[in-house]
Amino acid sequence: MDYIEIKGYKSIKEANVKLEPINILIGANGSGKSNFISFFAFLNSLYNCVLNESIALTGGDDRILHYGKKNTDSISFKIAFNLEKNSYSAHLKSGTEGFIFTSETLNYLESSIEISNNNKESNLRNSSDFYERAVYIKQYLSGLRRYHFHDTGKKSPFSNLSHIENDIHFLYSTGGNLAAFIYHIQTTNRIVYNRIIKTIQSIAPYFSDFFFAPNTGSFLKLQWMNKFNEVIFGVNDLSDGTLRFIALSVLFLQPNLPDTIVIDEPELGLHPAAIAKLAGMIQSASKRGSQVIVATQSTDLISHFMPEDIITVDQINGQTEFTRLSSETLAEWLDSYTIDDLWKRNIITQGQPNYN
Repeated sequence: MDYIEIKGYKSIKEANVKLEPINILIGANGSGKSNFISFFAFLNSLYNCVLNESIALTGGDDRILHYGKKNTDSISFKIAFNLEKNSYSAHLKSGTEGFIFTSETLNYLESSIEISNNNKESNLRNSSDFYERAVYIKQYLSGLRRYHFHDTGKKSPFSNLSHIENDIHFLYSTGGNLAAFIYHIQTTNRIVYNRIIKTIQSIAPYFSDFFFAPNTGSFLKLQWMNKFNEVIFGVNDLSDGTLRFIALSVLFLQPNLPDTIVIDEPELGLHPAAIAKLAGMIQSASKRGSQVIVATQSTDLISHFMPEDIITVDQINGQTEFTRLSSETLAEWLDSYTIDDLWKRNIITQGQPNYN
């Protein structure tokens, strides 16, 4: 994706964010980082024709429009790809029973095709594959999901049973099919599987291997073995940070990476050594062709990246603004300080709790 333009969505009144292979968003609580990340879930719901249902279940139009329906009556956006050759844009207006698509356009170079029928849901998924641009956009949005591995409780998605044939095609956004997904990697790509095991062991040296035992219905749950005894353990025997790191390792090291990885606060509960490993996996995934978009509050995480990889996020006069850092601007400081030092010392003023 080259850039994304958003108007009227949550704290984002109007923004045009240029996207690079690595995009690390950092800012104060309430600045709008998670709102930006959540827009990718919005796009996924849009593509799957469940947008109005998803909005209704999360609080309705007032929760998603910029300062509510009294101040904003519509959301519009544009996403561009392939040096801006392909793009997809839409305008949604709030009605009495949810949003209506007043415009939905597929664009290629200077030409555009209007595919909206003024419906309550997107017409993109049903648009003709005759148009090459439709195929490209549909492929992208069908694989677009926002990952978050925050829930590690006793009834978390990680404790789910997953099917060794049906739940192997992609990693679910909250890790609910982690067991089957890892099992599939083990059976089809032992090199990658071993790489995942070694990465986990670098943070959890007591970890030996996963233990897979599908039941008669071909379902299994995530279990693992300790190097120092013969007991089989479950996910609730792992620390929260270790369990999240396992999910992150699988996400970023999987054999067939998604085009885009969007993830909110992946550093949650991780030891600084694990954060360094996470940074390395993000950089590796970007080199393998996956665009990575991360929202974080971790100065430890940003210390492993170049300024050009980092976007500061601030809420100014009630609206979210985005600024990509520049090595050229910070050159005199980077000779003596790391990027996280500059942020901690308030030399980088954007993205700070007191910035306005």
